[in-house]
Amino acid sequence: MTEVNKPPQAAGGARPGGWTRFVTARPRLSLLLALVITALAVLAGSGVADRLGSGGWEDPAAESTYATKALEREFPDSQPNLLLLVHAPGGSVDTPAVAAEAKALVTRLSGEKGVTGVGSYWQTKSPSLRAEDGHEALIAARITGDEKTAADTLDRIAPHYRGTHGPVTVKVGGMVAVRSDMQTIIKEDLTRAELIALPVTLVLLVMVFGSAIAALLPLGIGIVAILGTNAVLRGITSFTDVSVFAMNLTTALGLGLAIDYALFIVRRFREELATGADPLTAIGTTLRTAGRTVLFSALTVAVSLAAMLVFPQYFLRSFAYAGIAVVLLAAAAALILLPAALVLLGNRVNALDLRRAFRRGRQSRPSGAEGTAWARAATLVMRRAPLFAIATTGFLIVLGLPFLGVKFGTADDRQLPAGAESHVVQQHIRDDFPGNPGGALEVLAEGRATPAQYAAYKERVAALPEAAGVSGPLVKGDAAYFTVQPKGESVDDGAQRLVGELRALNTPFDTKVTGTAAVLVDSKHAIAERLPWAAAIIAIVTLLLVFLLTGSVLIPVQAVLLNALSLTAMFGAVVWVFQDGHLSNLLGFTSPGSIETTLPVLMFCVAFGLSMDYGVFLLSRIKEEYDRTGDHERAVRLGLQRTGGLITAAAIILAVVMVAIGTSRVTNTKMLGLGIALAVLMDAMVVRSLLVPAIMRLTGKATWWAPAPLRRFHARFGLSEGEQPAPEPHAPEPDAPQQDAPQQDAPQRGAGLNSICGCRRVGATSRDEPELTLQPDSHGA
Repeated sequence: MTEVNKPPQAAGGARPGGWTRFVTARPRLSLLLALVITALAVLAGSGVADRLGSGGWEDPAAESTYATKALEREFPDSQPNLLLLVHAPGGSVDTPAVAAEAKALVTRLSGEKGVTGVGSYWQTKSPSLRAEDGHEALIAARITGDEKTAADTLDRIAPHYRGTHGPVTVKVGGMVAVRSDMQTIIKEDLTRAELIALPVTLVLLVMVFGSAIAALLPLGIGIVAILGTNAVLRGITSFTDVSVFAMNLTTALGLGLAIDYALFIVRRFREELATGADPLTAIGTTLRTAGRTVLFSALTVAVSLAAMLVFPQYFLRSFAYAGIAVVLLAAAAALILLPAALVLLGNRVNALDLRRAFRRGRQSRPSGAEGTAWARAATLVMRRAPLFAIATTGFLIVLGLPFLGVKFGTADDRQLPAGAESHVVQQHIRDDFPGNPGGALEVLAEGRATPAQYAAYKERVAALPEAAGVSGPLVKGDAAYFTVQPKGESVDDGAQRLVGELRALNTPFDTKVTGTAAVLVDSKHAIAERLPWAAAIIAIVTLLLVFLLTGSVLIPVQAVLLNALSLTAMFGAVVWVFQDGHLSNLLGFTSPGSIETTLPVLMFCVAFGLSMDYGVFLLSRIKEEYDRTGDHERAVRLGLQRTGGLITAAAIILAVVMVAIGTSRVTNTKMLGLGIALAVLMDAMVVRSLLVPAIMRLTGKATWWAPAPLRRFHARFGLSEGEQPAPEPHAPEPDAPQQDAPQQDAPQRGAGLNSICGCRRVGATSRDEPELTLQPDSHGA
């Protein structure tokens, strides 16, 4: 038994070097420092959710953003963000008693600190502020200040207006209420998602590892990464805006990637112990092999997420902040804290085998059967490579076809559950009030102009093909604004064309157009303008990193193309389900008939990074086998045999975490969680299992080709997993169970996800002796 007072010496008295010596020199001290730093992170990250914003979809440099801020400053009545829906249950809103109570509410609201521009139906008699059945009418106001200030003001005043007041009942709505409800619901849903994901993940990890001790290690790494990222986000909010939606990505990636990384490291460590290595030697080998791949994988995921920094919307930038932080912290915890814990645990990492009772009486199976199943699957795929390549590609393309009909829109109250008060108010306005409240475009006119010039401009606007009506101007000094109603819905194609028509008019004064459709037009333009840069960053860095890993020119190109192809099912499902409304009753959401503009970008960057995560693990093992044997087909077969099960198990666990996030009552979060869960499963079970071996079989040994200058570059700067011995003579094919690796001589009694990831029981001194612990297949990552 290894002593725990000091790290054990390497076999043969050899002293560990490099990174291994650094992370294992003082394992107890390392873990103690990690505990202290984590406790400080809890304190530093406390209250981070209250500092996060619920907007960030607009381009801060866009014309619509400038006009919105100018109108807020000069004409606060034009930008109401607080609506009180006044309902008269007993009759019309025009009865004297109802009118008197409503006017009293208006007077009270006008006196509230931080509230300006109060107006109502009872003051203006505007038909657009009165429901068509006469039972409801609106009081509109503007809460001033930034998102946080406005939310605080709403929290202070809303309880005094919500509910029954004499002959009327009042509900609180408006954009400030929508954002407040969204922030509250997201925080509640995130807590529930964590309560779902943590125990389910622990059960799955026990099924994979058997040992409760080994299963707890990935969860610990994930919790450290999440808490550390919360502290990072808390610091970032001190100098820039961060979206509350980023909290969901922190939880999902923190748990998912930490579990991925810990799975590979713990599995390889247990494999090395099974060969008779002492803990320090085992962790040294683990860090040189699986650890190096983990670091490489983390870099590819971080690059995919970093591409969102090129976009101006802080909604997207927030996910880059959170994602990069959690990926790097998960990798750091897996490469620093986990080795220290494994050295201290030694062989006790296999303790507390919770599956022992479930395996009693089961008939044992030959060792390596699971790995052999993956090898046979790879053999079948490569034998019918053209068929599998064409069929799988066609299948993925068909799944993605609904995305051709995507319609982009803006996030509104329909993101919220149907029972949320602010959603109820906005839905009443859409259904029961005349015209298109909230869908009007606003034109800010700046510069001196005469009444005649304003009148001429108004006539030209009214004559535009997509304009249903125009009101104004309201003049204040050298500024004025007009309100223009589109003929159709607030963000349909006609409304977006109207934005272009208004901006194309030649006028004697400067005009700026804002409104829901204008914000959408500007947001789409900002994304389209910067999307090529983001795609180029992802593609170029991915190509470079995969080349450094493999030394091949073709494999990086294959990796980028196949990763992109693996996302087609996600994008097709997003449109079919969330835009077109299929399964909306089952999943519990209201379809707005469009997809928020930034969501596809976000989902692509996250899902592409996670796909590369699994791709790196598979390619690194294939490359190791090719360097060892020089046999291309055998390397592909062995690579899939030795990582296919583990990648699938990791994908299932990550999908569980994402599905837990997808239980959110906010539609965008639901879309993000369920969409990425689907992408991860399709990548692991279809692309990695079928398409990759088929394509690599078709490209043959040309897969590894590179021109001489690049070969020299890779020889000097390239990365690889483990040593690269000279190719050895061909070993027996791995699809014969009796000829598998010599270490696989113990009976296999595990089930569940253990059989998926190719784990085996070890520790017996003979075939007849009972085995006590569970250990991964010796071909682990």
